Amino acid sequence: MQPRPGIQALLFDLDGTFIDSAPGMAGAANGLRALHGLPPLEAHLLRAGINSGARGMLQLALSMAPTHPDYALWREKFYDFYESHLPGGAHWMPGVEPLVGHLEACGIAWGIVTNKASRFALPICEELGIARRAACIVCGDTTPHTKPHPGPLHHAAASLGVASTACAYVGDDRRDVTAARAAGMHAIAARYGFVAPGDDPATWGADAIIDYPADLMPCFEWPVAAARHPPR
Repeated sequence: MQPRPGIQALLFDLDGTFIDSAPGMAGAANGLRALHGLPPLEAHLLRAGINSGARGMLQLALSMAPTHPDYALWREKFYDFYESHLPGGAHWMPGVEPLVGHLEACGIAWGIVTNKASRFALPICEELGIARRAACIVCGDTTPHTKPHPGPLHHAAASLGVASTACAYVGDDRRDVTAARAAGMHAIAARYGFVAPGDDPATWGADAIIDYPADLMPCFEWPVAAARHPPR
């Protein structure tokens, strides 16, 4: 990517963009299968549904859609299983931690904006050391809306003390690009993330597409008047 003057802060989606949460999500899905007397599925078969949260996991694990009469019951069982096993093997996506170190060395503020509820996202961020380094963490229940609504991104920008137009948002789902566009932010699609088979990030309308987190580094190789916040 070419340098993008004017960007003062970088915001990330969490699952698939910043962390690999597949082990825990797949474990919870397979926990439900065990309750149904079904054998576990390999994690790679479940990754495609992670961006859709519990809905995607229940569809892949149990072929259960939201219209199923017992959907709400099994969704709560999924949540309980997932929460009780946090951080569930979650870890930084390869290449993200060096990128974060690069941003911090350049004085670039960064944060997380996720649709994941705080009961799940915050324990993971605490365990992985993300919470003490991120300038903000906006969860799915932080504001009245979730992505693709721009509200969470506007909230993050306000938390950083920068204009939304001075932020870039990186995500691995179409709704991330839609939210960034609606918020007036630079939209960057992460092709390395949990992109569903058959979905092409080139069709999302992003300003740029990256294949590795390191692809972002050339954007932030000059001194900037970035928003600065003490460690959390």
